[in-house]
Amino acid sequence: MSSLDDIKQMFFLECDELLEALNDGLADIEASMPTGALDPEVINAVFRTVHSIKGGAASFGLEAIVRFSHCFETVLDQMRAGKLPPDAENIRILQRCADHLADLVAAGRADQAPDTATSEPLVAQLNGLIGDEGRASAEPVQVPEPEPEPESDDDDLSFPPLAIPLGPEDLAAPAQMLYRIDVTASAELFATGHEPVHLFRELAGLGDLTVRADTAGLPDLETLVPETPYLRWRLELATDSGEEDIREVFEFVDTLATVNIEQVEPETSATIGPASASEAASAPRNPSAESENTPLPLTAAKQSGAAPPKTAAAEASAPAAKGPKSTVRVDLDLVDSLINIVGELVINQSVLTQSFSEANVANRADIGSSLDEYKSLALQIQESVMSLRAQSVKQLFQRMARIVRETSEVAGKSVQFDTEGEDTEIDKTVIERLIEPLTHILRNAIDHGLETAESRLAAGKSETGTVCLSASHRSGRVLIEVSDDGAGIDRKRVFEIAASKGLIAQDAQLSEAEIDRLLFLPGFSTKAAVSDLSGRGVGMDVVQSAIRKLGGRVAITSAPGRGTTFSISLPLTLAVLDGMVVDVAGQTMVVPITAVLETIRPTRDDVHMMGSTAQVIKVRDTLVPIVDLGLAFGYRSCGLTVTELVLLLIETEQGERWALAVDRIIDQRQVVIKSLEGNYGHVPGVAAATILGDGKIALIIDPEETAQMAERDLPAPAPLLTAIGE
Repeated sequence: MSSLDDIKQMFFLECDELLEALNDGLADIEASMPTGALDPEVINAVFRTVHSIKGGAASFGLEAIVRFSHCFETVLDQMRAGKLPPDAENIRILQRCADHLADLVAAGRADQAPDTATSEPLVAQLNGLIGDEGRASAEPVQVPEPEPEPESDDDDLSFPPLAIPLGPEDLAAPAQMLYRIDVTASAELFATGHEPVHLFRELAGLGDLTVRADTAGLPDLETLVPETPYLRWRLELATDSGEEDIREVFEFVDTLATVNIEQVEPETSATIGPASASEAASAPRNPSAESENTPLPLTAAKQSGAAPPKTAAAEASAPAAKGPKSTVRVDLDLVDSLINIVGELVINQSVLTQSFSEANVANRADIGSSLDEYKSLALQIQESVMSLRAQSVKQLFQRMARIVRETSEVAGKSVQFDTEGEDTEIDKTVIERLIEPLTHILRNAIDHGLETAESRLAAGKSETGTVCLSASHRSGRVLIEVSDDGAGIDRKRVFEIAASKGLIAQDAQLSEAEIDRLLFLPGFSTKAAVSDLSGRGVGMDVVQSAIRKLGGRVAITSAPGRGTTFSISLPLTLAVLDGMVVDVAGQTMVVPITAVLETIRPTRDDVHMMGSTAQVIKVRDTLVPIVDLGLAFGYRSCGLTVTELVLLLIETEQGERWALAVDRIIDQRQVVIKSLEGNYGHVPGVAAATILGDGKIALIIDPEETAQMAERDLPAPAPLLTAIGE
């Protein structure tokens, strides 16, 4: 990949952050509408975000992004000037434009043709908002190419100043103010692919602009360094815009160029004409004299009333200003590789600890201290590396906001979308795999959960339905909930549809929770006709399958007339888990602790028969089926006496409880997950594997699948029945 390609990819990564800020700003504007207390700086920030995307896209010739964002920012400019109200309809149009701008950026990143079919109607809507006057200013400025410089035989390389007429010649009104702008580029400006001419073209949109290149800083050929920029530019801008508008043009490169803006009287402009510039080019360079004209950085205060520049001694004694937090972008594959290596390090630490323990040398003070320090460092490294993949769910929630907007338009329903816990962090892989199930749940919440406007008004509710998406950390896991204030689940109708489709028996006796779980059956749908949103019988079964692959659980709670909540419980990461190490018929296995409710040492009186084959244990007036893991995985052919076993009480996604019988509990520890599917495919009842401290491989079981497999395939363990005495 070339250096230019790297810079281009960096631009697209910056676009991700800018688009996130754009959605945040529009959400803040929307949230302020009921009170009318809108901070003008919010609109300014949104405008600057679109302007920054436009400026960066221009550097890489992404014409579709430039043209659309130019029209987009013109509307925002009208809004921040108070000529366009930030009402609900206008904000909806701007949100659709933000969504389309994200699509254009994605198309540019993939080198695909832009979606002009979507751009044209959106541009028409934007033009309709700004009217004829605004539409004229929204037309992109056509900038003539600079004329070639005449050849020169001068040996001293004192070139005449370069003048480029960049301003439109048919301004409607004469300029009110004249600004002198000095621009000095740093080496980083060009290293990141920026071109000053694009900045000058933006300035040309503000008024009459004249640009001259100051060549006084050019060295002799013998001392010239190609990577060092020697030119600086002197610009004159006649405009009715303010200094803030001028600074916004340079905002995208505020750390890459030094800009000095000074308002001058029209008659003083002659001092920076061609004669004075050429005189400066031929005059001997005096660094001390030039220091008086050294421009201030773009981030400095406005020139009026600005403090004089600090001396070197003052700068040395002054405390360093707190800048933005430094970040480094790293290929995700490298992070995954590092996580795997650290996982091996943790395993190696466990192996060493156990080896020293078995050799009876760990009791030595020096060895024991070193092992403890090694273990502490290994765990710290593991936690730090795992945090590299941690990412807030904010971008995921913003993506879901777009799903809600599009779905509500198709369904013809007014929906208010609320989010909570956007700063909750979770493994990046988990976030990526959550997109599809959350999309299905949100679409169903709007299409099935929320009533029509007429039904809501008849029920005494607001015409606008509410859908809330929240995330939080709970008990070492991440809980994501999607709730609506709709009609709730019509359980009678759900039962009738499931029975009519043969998914359950007509005379089945099901609890409310069991009826709710019917929504996850393949082929189930309450829609009578197929629509763009639902009705094909796929969706909620996909949700359950996707969440299960992530090691998570999904539950439903619903109240008639009050709404429905889908709760998704997920592990924080897919790399490690807290497990209970158990012995099953001489084999070491790991049960995820999150699935274990409690452990039980059974007695004869606790165990009872159900039918001819099933054994259950009574736990606080509830009968729980028993599954012997030794029988389930074929480690033994007959069961053991019940009092010889330890029972692990677990709860499945459906809320069902099972008692997993193991020989003994060995330990409770955090284990490194090693996937089996890449090498062996799916193993029934097994979620993954890990390597223990003794170097042995232990299977990490899937409690729910194991329980279902046992219920379907296991024979009756006769010795267990005899032990019960029945």
